[in-house]
Amino acid sequence: MSSKIKSEVVVRPAKAEDGPVCGQICYDAFASINAAHGFPCDFPGPEAAVGLLSTLFSSPGFFCVVAESEGRIVGSNGLDERSIIMGVGPITIDPATQNLGAGRKLMQAVLDRASERGAAGVRLVQAAFHNRSLSLYTSLGFDIREPLSCVQGRTLERSITGCHARPATPDDLSACNALSHQVHGFDRGVDLAQAIEHGTACVVERAGRITGYTSHLGFFGHSTAETNLDLQSLIVSAESLAGSGILVPSRNSALLRWCLANGLRVVQPMTLMSIGLYNDPAGAWLPSVLF
Repeated sequence: MSSKIKSEVVVRPAKAEDGPVCGQICYDAFASINAAHGFPCDFPGPEAAVGLLSTLFSSPGFFCVVAESEGRIVGSNGLDERSIIMGVGPITIDPATQNLGAGRKLMQAVLDRASERGAAGVRLVQAAFHNRSLSLYTSLGFDIREPLSCVQGRTLERSITGCHARPATPDDLSACNALSHQVHGFDRGVDLAQAIEHGTACVVERAGRITGYTSHLGFFGHSTAETNLDLQSLIVSAESLAGSGILVPSRNSALLRWCLANGLRVVQPMTLMSIGLYNDPAGAWLPSVLF
């Protein structure tokens, strides 16, 4: 009787030239699992996934790895190292090469890296319908922290009385970092500084001071504010929400109801998970797809 021997999976650091292959795998993986559960793909096409991974593979502040089997790339993963809390993703495996253990090895590689770098905690966001990834992350020690609703659309309201949203500038960094410490217990200053440089960051002012900010209103941006009112001001200021949309903590019923009443729609359910330090936020917030 013959038996199929499982091919060995080897994990190595990602190189810039791995971007096209890994990007195609990333698109195929998301398109496959989302379609199987009746949800739209998180990427509009392969070129978007290729562009994202090619950027991450060559960006300071990100540690990225690829998995190979029999000399062929079968998946990749990344770690956002720009804060004392680090974020995992996107992790994707070639749909044609499942059951080799590549996902576990890719996750262990970034968790080992986070430990070496002294991360206080590690977080990720997973698709709530994806039982396989939920099982993997839970077995690796991640705890479920927050159910999320990915929301997309354009609000019916276009302004919030008493609030003024405007593009963020480098002069706003100190106030935004202080706000992040107040709400989360840590800041994401490097992330925010880069978002300001790229022109995607905004702040909201109320009663003459900054009461909220966003690095980008979309899948890869995070937002922090004192109250729901401040978040609402940021959301209505956007002509459109980038990518699949924003991630609204589902337990913030007041904010989610406001989104629905304003014509936004829920695209898919997701879950925020963490290992290590986690403080329940003391304010209003939207995580990015990394954390």
